[in-house]
Amino acid sequence: MGERITAVTIVGGGTAGWLTALILTTAFRTQAKEGGARKVTLIESPNVSTVGVGEATVPAMPRLLQQMGIPERDFFKHCNASFKLGVLFDNWNVDKNGKRIAYINSFNEAPVIGGVDAAHYFLKYGAGGHDFSRVVSPALDLGLALKGPRPLDAKPFTQGAGFAYHLDAGRFAELLSEVCVARGVEHIRDDVEDIETDERGFITALTLKERGAHPVELVIDCTGFRGFLINKALGEPFVDYSRYLANDRAAAVQIPHPDPQRIEPLTRSTALGAGWAWRVPLYSRVGTGYVFSSAHRSDDEAGAELLNHLAPQLGAAAKDAVPRFIPMRVGRTRRPWVKNCVAIGLSSGFIEPLESTAIYMIEMSARWLLAYFPDKDFAAPPRERYNTIATQLYDEVRDFICLHYALGNRTDSPYWIDAREALEVPDSLAANLALWKHAVPTRYDLAFSSLFSYRVYHAVMLGKQVYETGYAAPPRDGGVVLRPAPWRDYVKQTRRAIDAAVKALPDHRTLLANIRGEGGAVSGKAATGPKLPAKPKLPSAQFQMPTVPLPDQAAPLNPVITTKAKKTAGRK
Repeated sequence: MGERITAVTIVGGGTAGWLTALILTTAFRTQAKEGGARKVTLIESPNVSTVGVGEATVPAMPRLLQQMGIPERDFFKHCNASFKLGVLFDNWNVDKNGKRIAYINSFNEAPVIGGVDAAHYFLKYGAGGHDFSRVVSPALDLGLALKGPRPLDAKPFTQGAGFAYHLDAGRFAELLSEVCVARGVEHIRDDVEDIETDERGFITALTLKERGAHPVELVIDCTGFRGFLINKALGEPFVDYSRYLANDRAAAVQIPHPDPQRIEPLTRSTALGAGWAWRVPLYSRVGTGYVFSSAHRSDDEAGAELLNHLAPQLGAAAKDAVPRFIPMRVGRTRRPWVKNCVAIGLSSGFIEPLESTAIYMIEMSARWLLAYFPDKDFAAPPRERYNTIATQLYDEVRDFICLHYALGNRTDSPYWIDAREALEVPDSLAANLALWKHAVPTRYDLAFSSLFSYRVYHAVMLGKQVYETGYAAPPRDGGVVLRPAPWRDYVKQTRRAIDAAVKALPDHRTLLANIRGEGGAVSGKAATGPKLPAKPKLPSAQFQMPTVPLPDQAAPLNPVITTKAKKTAGRK
């Protein structure tokens, strides 16, 4: 064993730098009794702004905040946060009649009924006119009714319907920095101008503009798209994903709520002519923008298209809306850990934010660094394993994002035709797409699944209606006899439970005010209706199971129907 590392230096602030600092310093504080303290220093340029806009997250976020000791009320108030029950995709596909459709990717996994995934039942029997998502999750019903995911005055972080958060990324970074500094992280405001290296090429010191040489042991690159240390100083190449994903620019703007009392607990992704517009409703405003392909739209064209899309919401405020354009480097650094430098955040890689994966990827990078934390010898095996897992996560997210375009069927613009026909499909996804023309996705199809399980693929493929619009004939059920009675009982009971939840739960705006400590109901009967118990009696466990397994937690077992559906499973 080599000598113990006692100091970690992070270069760059923003969400990547400060979240990494928080995760590391929290772990180091618990380890201090065992082997002495480690110091975390964060060097942040006073002259470089962060990319962050209104951000959405995945369901790992509540547990992260709990583990980091950040009170839920402080988070909601400081970060202008709101709840997110899923992503609503609008206009991405058309149905068999050519009508544009919408579907939701929620944070609830579909159940197993009699040992068979619900997707098989749905493809064979339908769901009484309901979309697949509306018989496996309350998310869309709650979202359209502007309801929150849990009762008023519930304990902090209480789970009901699966949820994540919307947040103001700039204010989130501020909160993280305040917590980190209070817990002993040294914050240096200075510019890194150069590096010093030893004979092995390891970074031994950073040259700061004001302070001069700053010695380092382990250094973390959170310098964003610049990749100042990992790419520029150490020369590690960047693996470009543009042959798979066309979008390379974003136009971002902040707008007021059209009605401040009506806050939708959903992220919206609306397909436009050369990409898609996001809508992230925060507590006091809306973050929105347009992710687009510069090969299909100039900045002026994209800005005009975005403002035209927003016109019904903006009204008189349209004249004050000026989009900010952000170039996106889509892909990943070939090896995020090189010598004694680890890249985390945008310097490590970036996939367009269609599924709100950025903060999760920062979190997991920091957790994996702790799992494979080096000593001063920097042995190769931990570094190589970290690089393998980090690469697998980027490719997992890449494949899932590519799925949305590869299965698109719009023909009304060159962009959507190119997205489907001109872009390459990664080999790993192409093999699965060929398979899924004959069989519904199973757990055995995904070589690596940290974030998107095979059942999330069910949600997207059935949401896009790919088996109804000519992608393939409905796949076989594997020879399993699917009897209609258990499925019909399940659908009936699930819809009854969802309707009850919509009636009983408070509206989203009221719930947010309640969490923030700003009083009770503000918007009528829906806000003051009866509360659900802390653990509402919803059929099966899927309403309490997030799509994304929480970090450091094994994926939960498949929920099995235990209601009347189970009793009728053997009927002929």
